[in-house]
Amino acid sequence: MKQNITLRIDKELIQKAKVISAQRQISISEMLSDELRKVIQVNEKYEVAKRRAINNLELGFHLGGRVATSREDLHETVRSAQRTNPLLNTPHPKDCSL
Repeated sequence: MKQNITLRIDKELIQKAKVISAQRQISISEMLSDELRKVIQVNEKYEVAKRRAINNLELGFHLGGRVATSREDLHETVRSAQRTNPLLNTPHPKDCSL
């Protein structure tokens, strides 16, 4: 279904559009419709790619390998080492105030 619209366009731009449309042997209306269609297609492709990228980020990527132990197990290993070796409980020099 086609519908007419009214546009306010600078006269100089209209003159240049007339020349281009004559060279292409199409009407200004058809030329504008084609350009609008291209803009909409680019936008739709962008939105699809954006949704796909966001979905991929949410799912994450498996880069191979395996998780050898859980985060909690690692923390427990550190806590156990700190209990048996008091030197591991000393603060880092940059954390000490003079």
